[in-house]
Amino acid sequence: MAENLLTVEEARAAILERTAVLPAEERDIDDALGRVLAEVVTAPEDVPPFTNSAMDGFAVRAGDVAGASPEGPVELRVLADLPAGTAARVRVAPGTAARIMTGARMPEGADAVVPVEHTAMAAGTVWVRRAVRAGGNVRRAGEDVRAGETVLAPGAVLRPAELGLLAAVGRARVRVVRAPVVAVVTTGDELVAAGETRSEGQIRDVNIHSLCGQVWMAGATPVPFPRVRDTREAVQDALVQAWGCADVVVTNGGVSVGAWDHVKAVLEELGAQCLFWGVRQKPGKPMAFWEWNGKPVLGLPGNPVSCMICFEEYVRPALRRMMGHALLHRPVRTAVLVEGFDKAEGDLRTHFLRVVARQEGDRLVARATGPQGSGILSSMVRANALAVVPGESRGVAPGEEVLLHMTELPEDH
Repeated sequence: MAENLLTVEEARAAILERTAVLPAEERDIDDALGRVLAEVVTAPEDVPPFTNSAMDGFAVRAGDVAGASPEGPVELRVLADLPAGTAARVRVAPGTAARIMTGARMPEGADAVVPVEHTAMAAGTVWVRRAVRAGGNVRRAGEDVRAGETVLAPGAVLRPAELGLLAAVGRARVRVVRAPVVAVVTTGDELVAAGETRSEGQIRDVNIHSLCGQVWMAGATPVPFPRVRDTREAVQDALVQAWGCADVVVTNGGVSVGAWDHVKAVLEELGAQCLFWGVRQKPGKPMAFWEWNGKPVLGLPGNPVSCMICFEEYVRPALRRMMGHALLHRPVRTAVLVEGFDKAEGDLRTHFLRVVARQEGDRLVARATGPQGSGILSSMVRANALAVVPGESRGVAPGEEVLLHMTELPEDH
């Protein structure tokens, strides 16, 4: 009965309250993209480690070329060529210069670099045609990071820039929060694989592909299980195997009230604690959550849209918490709902509408992506947001505002 069902907020809180951050592991930095840092990283040396040239050109004394111009170039004697990766074993004295490449160590005596395009060179002599200030086109030792400085703290998400910084301070390996392994268990005698011949009464298994895709996009590792027959024995075998190989078990199908829906009964026979079964929402009412010997089991509905929405609203935030992320939820925006939405009298469910949201002038406008049935997967393909009509709402009139969960944007809270 509806009055016994949790609200969306209660269901989400129940899951997150029982979701813990996974232990850390050490990984090569090239295998750590997107992971959450689990240690303090300090710099053992300055970055850059020595003062070097930021340009291809000539290392000079700025005072020597203070009056240089195209009409009045300054002539300097070239002492040496200084390619990157070599020691600068010359001293730039008044009236001299050294040809230098980007990244090469600055020679003693020089305090600036004139870019090569502002010079002309012949027979060991360079003519400088533009003045340069002291420090111009020079990267000072430690101007990026100083030795002993904390460069990254626990909780940092390792993006490409963070990986580069780790390499810059000499870290080839780093400790990060482990990404969860997610067993994806699909039940249903009526299902066939995408490439198999479909017989009468059968449908193609789409959830295994969309769910595994959602797991990957969340940053976790999916382990897809072969489709499970609608028998207690088959369901039990699959669940026991899934528990043994994963940090999280996600089932789809078999959690409703049909005669062949065995997941709930089998889990409870195995000793799993049911935290809730059913949420006051549409689509996705037969959403369920168990704890089984320290691991979460999330039961998602079998209808494709219900399955994807429940993953988005409940499973994705839980996986992000397990990975140590501080930001768990998609951005929330306010938009004008063009068509509006009618709710029946006494309907206390939260409705998730698939919409496409676009900025039109100074307002965000949302339009439904078509029919909103829980089996119409094309409504998800066209959507970039979910419009949330709360349970206590009587509906949304055409042109009224509604809250959106922006499902194509990264989490911000």
